Amino acid sequence: MKTVLRVKGLRKEFGGLVAVEDVSFEISPGEFVGLIGPNGCGKSTTFNCISGLLDQTAGTVEVFEQDVSTKRPDEIQKLGLTRTFQHTRLWRRMTVIENLMVPPRNQFLPPESEAPMHRAYPLLSVLAVLTSLLVVAYYAIGNGVPWSLFNLIVTLGLFTGVIAFRSIEGKLEFDAAADRIESTFLPPLFVMRALLRPGSGPAEEERLAKAYSVLDQLEVPHMAHNLTSELSGGQSKLVDIGRSMMGDPELLLLDEPVAGVAGPLAMKIFKNLRNIVDETGISVLIIEHNMDFILRQGVDRIIVMNEGKILMQGTPNEVRGNREVIEAYLGATGEPQEEEI
Repeated sequence: MKTVLRVKGLRKEFGGLVAVEDVSFEISPGEFVGLIGPNGCGKSTTFNCISGLLDQTAGTVEVFEQDVSTKRPDEIQKLGLTRTFQHTRLWRRMTVIENLMVPPRNQFLPPESEAPMHRAYPLLSVLAVLTSLLVVAYYAIGNGVPWSLFNLIVTLGLFTGVIAFRSIEGKLEFDAAADRIESTFLPPLFVMRALLRPGSGPAEEERLAKAYSVLDQLEVPHMAHNLTSELSGGQSKLVDIGRSMMGDPELLLLDEPVAGVAGPLAMKIFKNLRNIVDETGISVLIIEHNMDFILRQGVDRIIVMNEGKILMQGTPNEVRGNREVIEAYLGATGEPQEEEI
């Protein structure tokens, strides 16, 4: 069966502390899955390993059936995985709609018709710099160009060369090095090209229309022109989810999107997520600490973690009636424990 996410035997150690131990689960296309467990059980660490922020100690992570265990976060994101964090980091001096306009992928790159030429740009840029250095050196030595100017040009050229070839130890590393050049030097050029090219207007209008559509899905179109610094915590969470949707994800990882959010708004967020899954077919894996809350929010399946391990997986009804889950949340006897003074 095709999966959008497959985690096998995931283990993460911090020194002598085992934060995640032998975690394995799968997410199928169009699933809305909850990842729950007591505080400190390894939920966010699992997310960080999946998204490439942390290197796992052992085990493998596959995203859309590709092994991403050694990939960088940006490489994983390009496959179609987007994640949010427990604490929102919006651009507070920008409006809501401006925040949503930033994330779309490849918005400053050439159209698909120019893709072959685009793939050649990194190599061409290196060759151009090396050629320029030879020409400048020839004229600088022969015509007495100030040494400081020549030194500046050489320094820039060497910097480009280092970026290009620092990780090239063999043929298999060339593509990675080309991507480094592309991400370092080409975006500014494409930004200028997008601003000056007459044909860039329609694409920008499409992105703007999509941003308003996302706000409609989240039922907050009235906030489009508010500064994000003026929003409440719950509203900021909605904007963060909307911003993640702008990257066209096929798999969305949400880290406690309703933490600290008032009950009615938290229920609205889950309702909107359920609608997004049903309407778009994307897969959502969501961390939530409040078991009673998530069991009532229409998720398809729940994965329960405790002390770094998978305790059980099942439907909300199966989780609700599981004695081990109740004990993990409420104590060894399944009864609420008194707080220590």
